[in-house]
Amino acid sequence: MKMEDSLTDKVRSSCKAVAEKAIHVQINYDYIQPYASLLPANQAGFPELDANIHYVGYGKDTAAYFLILDTINFGSGYFPDLTKREGMSGYFTVASSLTDHFKRFGPLNAHQLLQITVSDCTKIFGQQPENQIIQELMQLFATALNHLGRCLIERFQGSFTELLRAADHSAEQLIKLLIEMPYFNDVEFYNNLRVHFYKRAQLTAADLSLAFKRESYGFFYDLDRLTLFADNLVPHVLRIDGILLYDDDLTGKIDSGQLIPSMSAEEIEIRACAVHAVELIKKELQKSGHDISALGLDYLLWNRGQQPYYKKVKPRHRTRTVFY
Repeated sequence: MKMEDSLTDKVRSSCKAVAEKAIHVQINYDYIQPYASLLPANQAGFPELDANIHYVGYGKDTAAYFLILDTINFGSGYFPDLTKREGMSGYFTVASSLTDHFKRFGPLNAHQLLQITVSDCTKIFGQQPENQIIQELMQLFATALNHLGRCLIERFQGSFTELLRAADHSAEQLIKLLIEMPYFNDVEFYNNLRVHFYKRAQLTAADLSLAFKRESYGFFYDLDRLTLFADNLVPHVLRIDGILLYDDDLTGKIDSGQLIPSMSAEEIEIRACAVHAVELIKKELQKSGHDISALGLDYLLWNRGQQPYYKKVKPRHRTRTVFY
């Protein structure tokens, strides 16, 4: 694959194109350099995964765990209705529930994924069967896992590690393989422009890298090619910090708790402007001598978003989608 034709370059170029045309969301370009200078860039390294939450240290079974987790690492628009574990967000509830299932019953295999049902997902993730909104999410989880099981059986002899071997230690190649499954194929249309995000496909490479400390199944020679993982948290942080500016109508919808429709111009602009803003921040930090990637900035900003201030000052946008 030529670098200029890479999938992550398509993310960068298409998001930049949206940012240049955006109506509802603007980047505060004048604040990029001052903001970059205030960021604790030394905190943008690789974080440690909590073994109480994630299934780490189990070799190929850990690889299977993260491929499964990132297959269903979406639903933030449903999370206000999710039954959460005490003190945990929606994501950590899902991740720790899957870990507990692995520890109690063993890793899920490709044939189990192919046959998994809504009822199975409801039990695994500790949800209430009478909650119709969350049953919709559990149906999406089941469908996504069915897709993964079918992909593994039809193309990789039912083996998670064969899928990773096919990626040949390239994050770009892993993305290419994953987006053949529809819920990973994170592309939206902004007028006539195809906007590429590939949030969860990119995140899968990053998560494997964390889990294996950039070795073995987690070694990807092109990891620094990844972009921001465009979801609803980092854009929220950038909004609160004054980098992203929303128009009054969009501000009113988000602050009143209205859902922002998936694939709407507003939703695409939020995600695309966040991706492009992070690229600009990265360049400013690199100019000042910091060896930093968009991946490192994603970790830094995502962790910043876990602070109580960012959770309380204003709500983040919510969109019901399979992409984040």
